[in-house]
This record gives sequence, structure tokens and C-alpha cells, in this order.
Amino acid sequence: MELSVIVPTFNEGPNVAELVRRIGAALAGTDFEIVFVDDSTDETPDVIAQVADAADFSVRLIHRDAPDAGLGGAVLEGFQAARARWCLVMDGDLQHPPEDIPRMVDRAARGDVDVVVASRYIAGGTSGGLAGATRTAVSRASTALTKSMFPRKLHGCSDPMTGFFLVDRDAVELDQLRPRGFKILLEILARRQMRVGEIPFAFATRFAGESKASFRQGIRFLTQLAMLRFGRMSAFALVGGVGAIANLIIMWGLIRLGMEYVVAAIIASEITIIANFLLLEYLVFADMRAESGRMRSRFIKSFTFNNIEALVRIPVMSVLVESAHVPSVLAAALTLLAAFVVRFVFHALVVYAPKRMAAVAAAEPAVAQAGGRTLES
Repeated sequence: MELSVIVPTFNEGPNVAELVRRIGAALAGTDFEIVFVDDSTDETPDVIAQVADAADFSVRLIHRDAPDAGLGGAVLEGFQAARARWCLVMDGDLQHPPEDIPRMVDRAARGDVDVVVASRYIAGGTSGGLAGATRTAVSRASTALTKSMFPRKLHGCSDPMTGFFLVDRDAVELDQLRPRGFKILLEILARRQMRVGEIPFAFATRFAGESKASFRQGIRFLTQLAMLRFGRMSAFALVGGVGAIANLIIMWGLIRLGMEYVVAAIIASEITIIANFLLLEYLVFADMRAESGRMRSRFIKSFTFNNIEALVRIPVMSVLVESAHVPSVLAAALTLLAAFVVRFVFHALVVYAPKRMAAVAAAEPAVAQAGGRTLES
């Protein structure tokens, strides 16, 4: 098989038949397959199955009842299931025109690239399908930020945020990918140096349905960017920074309402402890949850530790205010900063410690006495 077309879908039923028709027309005479990796909560899987029965080429459906890692996780599952070495990834909403696929295949056929990127931002490309000036500006700014953080690996790639690309699966270390949210191409390019070629394309308007872009996806993107560039600790810092700002805003607001600053600090801490735990669960340590026991157990550990930390931190803050005459909000900021490293270490090594690694650690003294080999996490 020459080509596997991987289409991640989430509630895209109205687009499926037209998408398959146009892909089939564009790739007439090519030995190819379409692999839908579907996370839908509506009738989309049934629509895909009906279209597959009527198609005269291979259309396969992988429906994920328990989706993991968003669109990026769906694409990774598609890579693993693909029958062809070259995999083309595209959205299911027809904003990525199937008619451009042959040009991408032709570019790859030259043999000098690992990835062919369909770019909105080179001569001949347009981003007209983005919904409004705000989303266009956000896309441009996100692209500039990403390229500035990976100047070498993204050299020669004008549109690392696109979801329309062709990749040599043999050039990708699939087990090294840690997809989070939408930006799977960024994940691929940032992990190792790839040879990149580009073709221009016109980003079209949606054929049907609604955009899946959201504020939550924006936070996922920033987390992914931080994880790729600086590792898990930076993503923890990003979440901690958001929590610290929220903590200070809540505390300031309560003080303005007449509440005593220590009481305000306690209430602000409790609110942000819970909110931060949820962010850590679904953004920073999402890939470690499956092996670290029940969510309830993780929450109890995190909540207990953070409250003990608060019992230490708030009195220190009080000393700074009463004895050193530091403004209360500034004193809170200083103590939050000091607690950051301890929080990270505790969550990484205790709250999200894999259960089987904990068992190995418990048995390690006996192994050492027997002269056996120990394991490093």
C-alpha cells in the first residue's frame, strides 16, 4: 500500500461522505487507505461505517471508547494501525483540501524529506478559513512563539501548527511521542531533527459542523509547548503560576471586601489547591495517571500535602507581614515561589509514582543484599 490517510474525528458526521468522495477522486489510481480514528459522542461512527461499506477502496474505522491525549493521541493510534509507510494526516472538516494530497505525495517522492507540510504561510498559501481576525492573529502569534522556542528543529517549517501533513512513519520514533491536544506535528518535529519540505495550501472554511478550538485547547497547547521545550517541571511551573495568580487575585478581592488577610489567604489557598490538582491531573501528569492508582488517592495525597505546606507557608507569610512589614500580597507571592520546588518533587515522586515502581522500590533493599541489579526511575 502506497499511502495511509489518517483522519481523526470528533462529531464530524456531516463531513464524512464528502471527505471520502473527494479523497477518492484525488487519489484515483493510487493504492491507499483511509483510517478514521474516531472519538465521537454522536452518530459519526455509524456514518463512517455506512460510507466505508459503499466505498471501492479501503476505509477503516477505529472508534475509541476511552479517548486518550485528544486529537494527537488519535493520530498516534492511526500511525500504529496504518498499513503504509507514508501517512497523511488531515482534519475531517474539509478545511484541508483533499485535492492537495497528490502534490504532497509528489513532493515526498523526491526522496529528500521525512515530512511534507501543507503550509498556510508560504507563497501561494492562505489562512482564510480561520474564523475571524482574532483567531488568525492567535494562529500567527502561536506559530511565531513556537518557532522562536525551537529555532533549529523548526528551521524551514513555516507552519508547524498545521494539522495537514505527510510523514514517513519509519522516520518517527512513535514510542517517544507524548501527544497532548491538537498539535501533533509540533510533537513530531520537536522530538528529533526531521527533513521538512513544504507545499502551499489554502485553508478552507468548514464544510459542516462547528470548530473544536477552545480556550481549553489553548491551555493544552501552552502546556505541550512547555513540556517539549523545558520538560515536565516547566509545565508544572505554568500551572503553578496560574494557580499563584488566581490565589493572589482571590486573596486581594477578599481583603478588599473587608476580610482579615490570614483568613483570606486560607480561603484562597483551599480554592487554588483543588483547581491546581485538576490542572495537574489533565495537563501535567496526564500520562502518569494510569499507573499511579485511583484519582481519589492522588487527590488525598495532593490535598493533604498542600494543606500541610499551607500550614507552614501562611505563618511564614504572617511573620513577613508583621515583623518585616512586607505587604501581605507580596509576602504571599514570595512564600508561594519558595514552595514551588518542594511541591513539584512531591507530586512527581509521591502523588504520581507508578504503583509497580513503588513495589520495586520497596523490594530494592532485599535485591541489594542479594547482590542484584537495582532500577532507576
